Amino acid sequence: MNRETMNREIEEMLDLYFIAGTQNTKERSLPEILEDALHAGITCFQYREKGPGSLKDPKKIKEMAKTCLELCRTADVPFVMNDNVSLAIDIGADGIHVGQDDLAIEETLARAGEEMFVGLSVNTFEEFKRAETIDGVSYVGMGPVYTTTSKTDAKESIGLELLEKTLALNPKKPIVAIGGISQDRAALVRQTGVSGIAVISAITKSKDIKKAVAKLKGLAE
Repeated sequence: MNRETMNREIEEMLDLYFIAGTQNTKERSLPEILEDALHAGITCFQYREKGPGSLKDPKKIKEMAKTCLELCRTADVPFVMNDNVSLAIDIGADGIHVGQDDLAIEETLARAGEEMFVGLSVNTFEEFKRAETIDGVSYVGMGPVYTTTSKTDAKESIGLELLEKTLALNPKKPIVAIGGISQDRAALVRQTGVSGIAVISAITKSKDIKKAVAKLKGLAE
């Protein structure tokens, strides 16, 4: 598969990228929410079990990861593991995503090999420029665009300006925007030209996931 074809497939996957762990779900279980989101049309799911209220037992984390992976397989939607490369390899995840403070990207790429695509989070223009030079990074997650309460370790918000500045360079790698992107803000963020948007609470806190997904994808007002 050539780079152009791969980029196109990654861009399609990034359109509506759902991220969640059990710490983000209260009234309903993560598998229940994920199943509804998959039926509604999300294009990718990242399992991110981190922060207050998250599972701590490795066995329970693995069980939850496998349950979510099976749901994604049934829906033919890529499953991404956050940070935990060993678990991603163990269960056969489609991809792995790491941040600047997680396992070094070079080591992540070495361990992921050819079996998984790799995403990298960036928060500054300098981090993005470095990410552009790293062979093997399939896409870049940029944010938080707005202030977010879904991640206790979130960095300072970047606003739409940095997204626009970055996209003006005609970047080689697809970019997915993340952080504080609500249903009402989704259209504004998409107008910057990003390949897609990543959300947590816009889906996990929604009382009507089908309607939320449609709005986030720009298919409904």
